[in-house]
Amino acid sequence: MKKPSSARRILIMSNLAILTLAAISPIAGCKRQKPAPPKKQTTEQAQKPAEEQLEQKPVKAKPEKPQAGPKKVRLQTTMGDIVIELDENAAPVTVKNFLHYVQEGFYDGTIFHRVISNFMIQGGGFTADMLRKQSHPPIVSEAANGLKNNRAAVAMARAPQDPNSATSQFFINQKNNNSLDYAGQGKPGYAVFGKVIEGMDVVDAIAGVATTSKGRHTDVPVEPVVIKSARVVSDN
Repeated sequence: MKKPSSARRILIMSNLAILTLAAISPIAGCKRQKPAPPKKQTTEQAQKPAEEQLEQKPVKAKPEKPQAGPKKVRLQTTMGDIVIELDENAAPVTVKNFLHYVQEGFYDGTIFHRVISNFMIQGGGFTADMLRKQSHPPIVSEAANGLKNNRAAVAMARAPQDPNSATSQFFINQKNNNSLDYAGQGKPGYAVFGKVIEGMDVVDAIAGVATTSKGRHTDVPVEPVVIKSARVVSDN
């Protein structure tokens, strides 16, 4: 038998090398293996970052809104300012009535038309030429509310024989006037609804002015003491 020639031996060896490489190479057309899906986070793991964030930024409680205090009204007069603090708890009807007149500007241009030294000053019903202003219907008396007609107390004026006849007129006590306090049905008194907290020196000065009679009205200041304006100045 003849031995293969050198060229034939080279060809045979080349074919063997190709077959060997094919055996160890990936098969053509074989699909690639998909990567494994990521593991799902547990509920505890998902919540952990939010919990850590809450620990880092604590929620601050909102401060409570301060409660409103008594309402105050400033009377600007030709002799100085008077500030009245109103008592809505003791005299809700009277305070509401007084504020109604204040807010509609009723008192602007009215006068203290009745002034008695060492007693009280009364205003809120007449203009400087002694014309009576048209008021709203009268209110029920709250004189039995426990408030006293002491110095600086502000009370409603009314007709002597009718405790439920108060409308717009009010007075400021210059001294303790216990005779004006409620003492039962036989002595209905006058309803206190506030007190002067600034300007009692002005009240005292008004109470000391010279007075005269004008028509049927007595104790009228010779020179009108005018309430130039009445305004709510504070709710706190």
